[in-house]
Amino acid sequence: MISERWKNRILARVFTAFPSLAAQWGKRLEMHGGGIPWAVPAKPLQEAVIALVTTGGVQLTSQTPFDMTDPNGDPTFREVPVYTPRERLAITHDYYDHRDAEKDLNLVFPVERLKEMVGAKALGTLHRTAFSFMGHIDGPHLKTLREKSAPEVAKKLAEAKVDYALLVPA
Repeated sequence: MISERWKNRILARVFTAFPSLAAQWGKRLEMHGGGIPWAVPAKPLQEAVIALVTTGGVQLTSQTPFDMTDPNGDPTFREVPVYTPRERLAITHDYYDHRDAEKDLNLVFPVERLKEMVGAKALGTLHRTAFSFMGHIDGPHLKTLREKSAPEVAKKLAEAKVDYALLVPA
């Protein structure tokens, strides 16, 4: 019998090869029914503190991996210092094909590009901690994400006086 993890990995590769199938599958997910919130930028990017938030399942190799055994995903997050060497980072996420991200982590965790932009004075500063989620959250975990995990990260960003968060999907 095929394990749940292997099934997820196979589906991720099929969805990568056939994006229209992924779009059809995604339509069945429960989504927020409201409009997209819009805020006028309050500070020029060159003066701003920018934080990175990814749904790529990136974590420190020393952290507990995201739970790949729960078919509804894992609504928790990991705090990842942005100056962590690449060899101390891992991707734990079976719901997308991350072979390319394994070759270039900047696809889902673009800290190198953000540091370059800070160096070029296109951005003010990069917040020292990035936040990583697992992008596949479904069923009962959506409530946990909305009511616990996401507000906790938002509070941490507000306390750190972060001006903008770059949300990078996987």
